Amino acid sequence: MRIHVAIATTGRPAIVRQVVDHLSLQERRADGIVVVGASREDIAGLEGEDDAVDILLSDRGLCKQRNTALRHIGNSSDVVVFIDDDFVPARDFLRRIETLFRYRPEVVGATGVLVADGAHTSPIGFEEAVHRLDVLGERPPSRLAECQSLYGCNMAIRLSAAEGLKFDERLPLYGWQEDVDFTYQLGWRGTLVKTSELTGIHMGSRSGKTSGLRLGYSQVANIAYLLRKGTIRGSTGRTLMMRNITANAVRSLWPEKDIDRRGRLAGNFIAARDVLRGRIDPERIEAL
Repeated sequence: MRIHVAIATTGRPAIVRQVVDHLSLQERRADGIVVVGASREDIAGLEGEDDAVDILLSDRGLCKQRNTALRHIGNSSDVVVFIDDDFVPARDFLRRIETLFRYRPEVVGATGVLVADGAHTSPIGFEEAVHRLDVLGERPPSRLAECQSLYGCNMAIRLSAAEGLKFDERLPLYGWQEDVDFTYQLGWRGTLVKTSELTGIHMGSRSGKTSGLRLGYSQVANIAYLLRKGTIRGSTGRTLMMRNITANAVRSLWPEKDIDRRGRLAGNFIAARDVLRGRIDPERIEAL
């Protein structure tokens, strides 16, 4: 079984270098690693370091960059593992992916249960993540369950089942909910699972992110777009939208130092106005 790792990166050259270097310590090495940046600065220090790492450039945008990786890999692999540029996998991550996909042919996609996720708490440093995984040996409680979609920070895709699928490039820049859109469609072709056999730590770096205003707009507009497209469950989409708006409204009174809650809330309101006017256009964030 051939397994490739694909990483789209923007604005985090130091972090992505650490992550790529750490992949060399996997118990089961990747058959290839593809890193796609949007500028030379994104991939600074990676070129020429390792023959197993292919460095590419693409137009900016998570969906565009991931599609570039898919086109580059083509039919040269059986499984592609998309990880965020700030995701640190446990050392057995790829070995366990190989076992899962080899002995569970009905599984077309899998995502891990994380030890920690800095995207939902405070950011976690690379050294801390490595120490917790490789020295302390932290693992999440045992769990395996079927799911409706995968978490984009770490998702393994069986390429034979994903033929003809691509990430929706109408979800620009950070591509909010692009993982749900892509893998919800993948789930029509087989079984998606979330399992603690696959684990790691999502550092949740705040660098390289889109602005609060743009993200806030995407939190509403992208969900409305996917609801119309039919690639997110109605209850899931509406709940997620209201949760984000409520969190931004409440926390804008006492915002976290590294999160622009007021910008996000303003973006929520602009998008809600557009939705009420019948203008569902995720790409509008590029003009904000």
